[in-house]
Amino acid sequence: MGSNPLRQQVASMRQSLFDEEILDKQFMQMEQLEDVDNPNFAEEVMTLYIRDSTKLIATVEQALERTPYDVNKLDKSLHQLKGSSASVGANKVWIETNQMRESIKAGDLERTKAQLQLIKLAHETLRWKVEPYFHLVRQVGPSETAQRPK
Repeated sequence: MGSNPLRQQVASMRQSLFDEEILDKQFMQMEQLEDVDNPNFAEEVMTLYIRDSTKLIATVEQALERTPYDVNKLDKSLHQLKGSSASVGANKVWIETNQMRESIKAGDLERTKAQLQLIKLAHETLRWKVEPYFHLVRQVGPSETAQRPK
């Protein structure tokens, strides 16, 4: 009974991640892959995603600092970021990455640079919101992840 308020807090945090469209249904599918043998699967995958996507974002930022910038290299890095974001359910990062790819295709350098800042913001927001969520999930236990957002 003592963990009931904690469970409610986890459920509320999780719901807000979906309400704010930071995460999408792909994240739920990833959580459903957790079991007794791998109770922290979603957290482990998200941790790897955050690490790898941080490097990809840095690569994109460095590529934009060089003029003329290499459109193919940028698009390749953004394609990787878009794909990995989709695979973990990082919805806002996926949306912003897609928008940046569109601005590159349009040849709009100013919009492209502005879009990079939006990707970085979406990525940081994701990180700062999922880390406390996973911390609480570990305290409560794996049964919480079975609940779907409303």
